[in-house]
Amino acid sequence: MKDTPYHHLTDGTFKNPEGSPERDPNIKWSMSKWNKEKKKIKINIPPDHIISKEEVLKNLKGLDGDDYVAWIGHATFLIKLGNTTIITDPLFSKNAGPLIFGPKRYVDPAIDLKDIPEVNLYLLTHNHYDHLDYRTIKKFPYKKTKVLTPLKLGKYFTKNGFDNVEEMDWYDQVQINDLKVTLMPAVHWSKRTLTDTNKTLWGSFLIEYKDKKIFFACDTGYGNIYKELGNKYGPIDLTFINIGAYDFRPMFEKSIYHANPEEALNIGQDLKSKKVLGMHWGTAILSLEDPFEPPVRFKNATNKYGYHSDDAILFKIGEIQKLENLL
Repeated sequence: MKDTPYHHLTDGTFKNPEGSPERDPNIKWSMSKWNKEKKKIKINIPPDHIISKEEVLKNLKGLDGDDYVAWIGHATFLIKLGNTTIITDPLFSKNAGPLIFGPKRYVDPAIDLKDIPEVNLYLLTHNHYDHLDYRTIKKFPYKKTKVLTPLKLGKYFTKNGFDNVEEMDWYDQVQINDLKVTLMPAVHWSKRTLTDTNKTLWGSFLIEYKDKKIFFACDTGYGNIYKELGNKYGPIDLTFINIGAYDFRPMFEKSIYHANPEEALNIGQDLKSKKVLGMHWGTAILSLEDPFEPPVRFKNATNKYGYHSDDAILFKIGEIQKLENLL
């Protein structure tokens, strides 16, 4: 019989890769402390943080024949590679939570859901509300698109009219047109209700296109797994990595499941990634750092991790770049 993978537990739940950091069992979450600290946060949106929707739509149309990357906000990107247009963790709702609950975004999506170009591939990394946005799934305009999800997440799509859904375990590979897509491990967790902790898998995606490798990270903390992945699959040409939502003081120093900007660069270094693109910031308040601290720290730490400043890429909301200009 095939050996059960390390990350599969006997009760049907999942765990992080061997050697990953573990949450301190003595940490106690306090909603009152959280709300008190959250009220202290000042949201001062820089004037150049957002590109107008009119300009975004114009630029998308102008680059229709090119390979490109467009940031819609948070972890949502449009990535066009040849004949395949990918959308990642699409979040178009006003808040990341059930009904009217959960963190409200302070920046709208770069374009409306109804205006996105035709998508051929929908990548979902995990089930948290700021990534698996159920209202977006219900309203998604291209239900014939191919959907790739980690294990046990396909039901959210099949019951909403998607008929080409494939669940993947870590290291499973799928060929889509001229792309090879592999689900990779991440240091994270899953929970959507009071009773489903870690009952669905989480993961990152490695996209191989022509002679290039693009790594789209799930929300992740730093872990030993990235050295292993770098040795086996590196060098990576471009890594999309979370750089925000890491500070939860005074309850605990930082999240082990969300890399801070320095850890994000360390992950890039371990993956032997030539360029690192910071995401998961500048959209909604998910933690207690200043909302615009992550990009500053990200840029300031580049030399320490073997990068030049230009290798640490930051987008504006709505920015679109040709892939060849990023690599």
